[in-house]
Amino acid sequence: MEKTVALALGSGGARGYTHIGVIRAIEERGYKIISVSGCSMGAIVGGFYAAGKLDEYADWVCSLGYLDILRLVDFKLLSGGAIKLEKVYSVIGDMLDGCKIEDLKIPYTSVATDLRNNKEIWFQRGSLVEAMRASAAIPTILEPVITKDLMLVDGAVLNPLPITPCVSAHAQYIMAVDINSDVPVPDNLLSNLQDSESQKRAWLDTVIDKASDWLGRRTSEAREEAGQNLGKLETLSRMFEVMQSSLSRFKTAGYPPDLMIRIPTDCCEMYEFYRAGEMIRLGYQIANEALDAFEHGHSSLYGERMN
Repeated sequence: MEKTVALALGSGGARGYTHIGVIRAIEERGYKIISVSGCSMGAIVGGFYAAGKLDEYADWVCSLGYLDILRLVDFKLLSGGAIKLEKVYSVIGDMLDGCKIEDLKIPYTSVATDLRNNKEIWFQRGSLVEAMRASAAIPTILEPVITKDLMLVDGAVLNPLPITPCVSAHAQYIMAVDINSDVPVPDNLLSNLQDSESQKRAWLDTVIDKASDWLGRRTSEAREEAGQNLGKLETLSRMFEVMQSSLSRFKTAGYPPDLMIRIPTDCCEMYEFYRAGEMIRLGYQIANEALDAFEHGHSSLYGERMN
């Protein structure tokens, strides 16, 4: 009997790269993913998977170092504005080549939040790139998507782990990936975390220097201003993570999946998008451990049977 899966992919910034490893592990074990829903980075990874272009996307993000990430970002955040990701979505748009959601190989749902009407918006038709952009627009950090009637921001404001769209797929299993879980980083990856801390400090120093250039001032005052704004970014990121974790628990209580795959929050900061390869490997490792336990009828540290 074919083992079918409806897959829900949660939000969490750069940790969302773990979704790629999770998908690869699920497929390697002979499961067939027949539906995917996602929020924020989950919507982006899920969209590329549904379009049959996940490997192309993975190759691109794994090629990006932290200086490459800086070249893709507009530094207006560091002078009080919101980050623009036009260069990022230009590359994504080229890869997806005008793809429409209704033309995807499998059903796909991207979840965003409409701030004007205080409700979730599900994208199941229309431009795939625009659905991704709306779902991933983190409030106060990334620019919202504004139309005549809507102001769309990150779906995680209301639903960071969109399991509900999976129900209508009538798959044998519903699996969800929570990338804001309070579980420890696997022991074999702890040394990588220490290395990433030093890399993060170098990245932040480079951001401050670039921001000072953008502001037109190479002074200690400019560095201090940029550093303060980056500190605010880290605080906002942490606040958003706490909110997502709480909302995910609430949502899954109402719609528990058959398997919840848990990715540790501490494995990566939301903004460390230069760590794609490491996060993909982590997702693959954790998914295999979770699936091992699931297939033997019990839960594990990284995989909870909920039905």
